[in-house]
Amino acid sequence: MPFTDKLVLVTGGTGALGLAVVGALLEQGGQCVVPYRDEADAQRFAHRDNGRVKLIAAGDLSDEAVVNRLYSGLKLWASIHIAGGFAAGAVEDTDKAALMKQIDGNLVSCFLCCRAAVKAIKAAGGGGRIVNVAARPALEPRSGAGMSAYTIAKSGVATLSIALAEEVAKDGILVNAVAPSIMDTPANRKGMPKANFDKWPKVEEVAATIVFLASPDNAVTRGGVVPVYGRS
Repeated sequence: MPFTDKLVLVTGGTGALGLAVVGALLEQGGQCVVPYRDEADAQRFAHRDNGRVKLIAAGDLSDEAVVNRLYSGLKLWASIHIAGGFAAGAVEDTDKAALMKQIDGNLVSCFLCCRAAVKAIKAAGGGGRIVNVAARPALEPRSGAGMSAYTIAKSGVATLSIALAEEVAKDGILVNAVAPSIMDTPANRKGMPKANFDKWPKVEEVAATIVFLASPDNAVTRGGVVPVYGRS
């Protein structure tokens, strides 16, 4: 039970991947803080009645004040940043507002949460872990054609993870990221009904990688952007 007596914050925890991550953390003894924006998501969250889960109505994680309030007073072992959003669109059809929505929702939110997490983990003492969620186009930018704003934002998440890992290694904080391809979720199946779902990585499989990187069992890996592509 590597997460016994360890507190982990999971942004995006009410989504498909987040649900799998929180479930795995609970199975391994963890305590979870799960911020949310949508009350409906919180109401249907499968782990809402678990005594080791604290749901917090947080608001927009690209707002510095919101993030600072969320992390205030937490004695964290780890912070896992799944929250974000996707939008396709050719560059010629993407205005500044659409670009900034991707950058704020994916990169700025991740940066602010990383910043707050470093402070909270240092305050708790004993080191800790940060895991971010990038995306396949961050490692393979050519695959981001037709979704350039999203690719830019997720590439920033990958770069942030590598740079921050170097900054805080001396503090015993190991920072990594995962880069999923299209995951097997109900929403993705609905959006791409003719795809071969068998090749897509399952959220439980991606969650297993995230949870390992966030665990004390990961004693040496830092600065990694781990591909989690399945067979796709």
